[in-house]
Amino acid sequence: MKKWLLIVGALVLTACSSGSDTKSYYQLPLGAQTGGQSTASQGHRLLWVEQVTIPDSLAGNGVVYQTSEVQYVIANNNLWASPLDQQLRNTLVANLSSQLPGWVVASQPLGSDQDTLNVNVTGFHGRYDGKVVISGEWLLNHQGQLIKRPFHLELKQQQDGYDEMVKVLAQGWAQESAIIAQEISRLP
Repeated sequence: MKKWLLIVGALVLTACSSGSDTKSYYQLPLGAQTGGQSTASQGHRLLWVEQVTIPDSLAGNGVVYQTSEVQYVIANNNLWASPLDQQLRNTLVANLSSQLPGWVVASQPLGSDQDTLNVNVTGFHGRYDGKVVISGEWLLNHQGQLIKRPFHLELKQQQDGYDEMVKVLAQGWAQESAIIAQEISRLP
């Protein structure tokens, strides 16, 4: 009888725990692209997005969520589909390409006469109060002149859950991309 109860108990525990191993993978959407971008560099200004760096806490596979003012959790079952720094760089290149007509924006060097953009992202996570945080700074080398700007966005999620959190993070990243594009478009 005891043996039978142990077997039933083990089966119940196994059945309950098997559902919690489901993993979800997230990719930042590239957003709407406007028309085809010319890749010929003659007559175009050149921008190389050299790198987007992130801290170790964001560099893992898990989506990060802040549970209190001082505590962060890295999800085990809600994961980035590809490395977050690559996703941020790819979406930044796509966003800037569509927002900077007359510019060729790339993630690889374009030649000796190019502007270079580096972005250091320090925050890209959800928070316990229903907001997402996107923060850091960017540095543009424009013809030897360095332009450095900090950024900090807090956007409210309309719904709970990781799906919504990633969508709002992507919206915030697109918003910051538009701000960067606006600054770049003012350059002489």
